[in-house]
This record gives sequence, structure tokens and C-alpha cells, in this order.
Amino acid sequence: MTDHPVEHEARVADLDSLKALAHPLRVQIIEALSTYGPHTASTLADRLGESSGATSYHLRQLEKHNYVREVADRGTGRERWWERVPGPIQIGSPEFDDSAASKAASRVVMREWLHHREAGVRDIVDRGMEELPSNWLEATVLHSASLHVTAPQLTELNEAIIDLITEFTTRYRGQRVPGSRPVQVQYFGFPVLDGVEIPQPHTPDTDFDQKEAQP
Repeated sequence: MTDHPVEHEARVADLDSLKALAHPLRVQIIEALSTYGPHTASTLADRLGESSGATSYHLRQLEKHNYVREVADRGTGRERWWERVPGPIQIGSPEFDDSAASKAASRVVMREWLHHREAGVRDIVDRGMEELPSNWLEATVLHSASLHVTAPQLTELNEAIIDLITEFTTRYRGQRVPGSRPVQVQYFGFPVLDGVEIPQPHTPDTDFDQKEAQP
């Protein structure tokens, strides 16, 4: 693998492909392929605690919507190897934002992804200090911050962080070198739902005030 693999554009899931992804096991399959690399239906079944028949079926459904693909020149007719199709998946599109079906499917996908992201963080908190060597403990960061900003300012921060993460992952995604291991990079930037937006200050009607001030 080259040091700088080609960057892939984000894929915006349409309603049909979003519905196809909105199944807990399919999200788990995508997560496993993303984190650990190519698997067969049998090795995925072992990792996820499912039957190979179930993982094989869901892999075929994901393949229909171009979420996964067979690894070229690997495996046999009886044992196919699968990988995730490169590139981020963007959940949500203005075309489907008002669709009840799209919102329901998005919730299933996002909840399942969040469940696995949270599980990874909990594992670090619960087991990391005992199981990780010192160099990986020193490289691990769990960081959060709370502040008051405007929507454009939050957008600016989110875009800057995403650009940084994208550049880093583009440079190193797919490498298998001595000393490397699977790593997750998580970032969330969102408004606190029970917070209150500070209202804009009242702006007087300047023209009206000037007219009233004339003798």
C-alpha cells in the first residue's frame, strides 16, 4: 500500500441504500470490516457471534448497495473474502430530510454506530490501563470541551477537524506495518439540546428613528 492512498469522496446514502443499511447486524459488519480489515462470512460470524448463514446473507445485501465488495484475487468459490468499499458514508441528504422513513432509518444506523463507538471508549476506560503497553496508553486521548459558540463558529470548527482527520486517515488508511494496530478516531461536535440560544440584540429601525428626530 502506498503512503498516500487516493482519497475517496463521501458517499451520500439515498433512501433505498439507507434502508438497506438500517439493520443492526449490517452496521456491525460495516464496522468490523472498517476496523479489522477483510473477512469471510465465517470469520465475521465468529467475531460477531452470529451464524455464517446470517453474515453471508447480509453481506450479499450490502454488496447490492455497494457498501461492501469481494476482495479481488483472494479466497475461493466457497470462501469469499469481503472488504468495505472505501470512502465515508454520509447519513442524511436534503432530499430526504423531511421523509419519515429516512429519519427512522437514519436513527437505526446512527444508534448502532454510536453503540459501537461508545463500546470502544468503555473498553479503553475499563481495560486499557491493564491491557495496553505504555506507548499506546501515552498515545491515547479522551478529550472533551464545553463552550458557547454560534452555529457558523461550530461549523467552522467541525470542518477544520474533519479536514484534519480526513488528511490523516487518507495518509495512513490501509497500511499494515510493524508496530501498527487498529485505531479509532472519534470526534463529536454538537449543540446541547437542553441549552438555550442567546437571542440576537434588538436593532432599532434607523430610518424611522431619523425621521422622528427631524424637527
